[in-house]
Amino acid sequence: MSALFEPYKLKDISLRNRIAIPPMCQYAAVDGLINDWHRVHLAGLARGGAGLVIVEATAVSPEGRITPGCTGIWNDEQAQAFAPVVTSIKAAGAVPGIQIGHAGRKASVNRPWEGDDHIADDDTRGWQTIAPSAVAFGAHLPKVPNAMTTDDIARVRDDFVAAARRARYAGFEWLELHFAHGYLGQSFFSTHSNHRDDAYGGSLANRSRFLLETLAAVRKVWPEHLPLTARFGVIEYDGRDEQTLAESIELAKNFKQEGLDMLSVSIGFSTPAARIPWAPAFLAPVAQRVRREAQLPVSSAWGLDTPELADRSIRESQLDLVMVGRAHLADPHWPYYAARKLGVERPSWTLPAPYAHWLEHYTVN
Repeated sequence: MSALFEPYKLKDISLRNRIAIPPMCQYAAVDGLINDWHRVHLAGLARGGAGLVIVEATAVSPEGRITPGCTGIWNDEQAQAFAPVVTSIKAAGAVPGIQIGHAGRKASVNRPWEGDDHIADDDTRGWQTIAPSAVAFGAHLPKVPNAMTTDDIARVRDDFVAAARRARYAGFEWLELHFAHGYLGQSFFSTHSNHRDDAYGGSLANRSRFLLETLAAVRKVWPEHLPLTARFGVIEYDGRDEQTLAESIELAKNFKQEGLDMLSVSIGFSTPAARIPWAPAFLAPVAQRVRREAQLPVSSAWGLDTPELADRSIRESQLDLVMVGRAHLADPHWPYYAARKLGVERPSWTLPAPYAHWLEHYTVN
């Protein structure tokens, strides 16, 4: 058996393999509410054979959306709409997960194919953004956010808690907090975006405070027997990589103490000046260091979409789970392709029986 197809257990949840589908924004919701696109899209991915399917970044409040087309879970109607999605993912044999987050200063943005830039101030589709400090990201995101008050911080923390409750009500069994990619959680941690001089800025402990408080608050309402995870950018590629990574590992240790079960290792994306060394599996050694030094299970994405690389990252203990995103968009049955490439006996077992029967008995090699 390939390492990639070994089962994995975290808390009371068992995954049929080490393949996970990460959150991939579809920008197709209306007022945060999912529709037929999401239901078909997610059910199709789950039928492909991955062990875990995580629903796209879902906003904890209207202001927390990246774009007007992003999904939300700030009210009960939105949570109820997710229930059939959860049912279809489970019926396909995968574990249903959801990522909840707040976009911070990277909110109020046009969809990627419509510019991927801040919505103009005179456009009624947009809204005022918030962040730790009144510092714009820059480049295509020039809007200056309002600096959050301590009341704002408490309100957003409570929004995460309410969203976690609704996620469980909808039936999700895996929760991921989006603390990465220059969005609100990452913005508190990063010195590029956090210029505060109060208890939420300055020192590593202060810059970590919002993330740790939010995690602790969510941990109180999310069932202990279900995985609570986070995606976090441990490195920026801004010339201060060793310092940032060391601080991130310290934060990861504190995450573990507060009850985090797994860290999805990613990039900070806090500055447009970053020089990211894009290459196949380039984050896998970084994730392995986090795994080793923080003693915390890890997952990661970015260039791990070839079966050989994905399998190696598990076999060499770099990752516990491999996040395979865009390759699943190109081929929703990527696990079947991976199983064949890796020489797994009877690779068709990764598929639903109505597909597997015909492929197993009638495929011409």
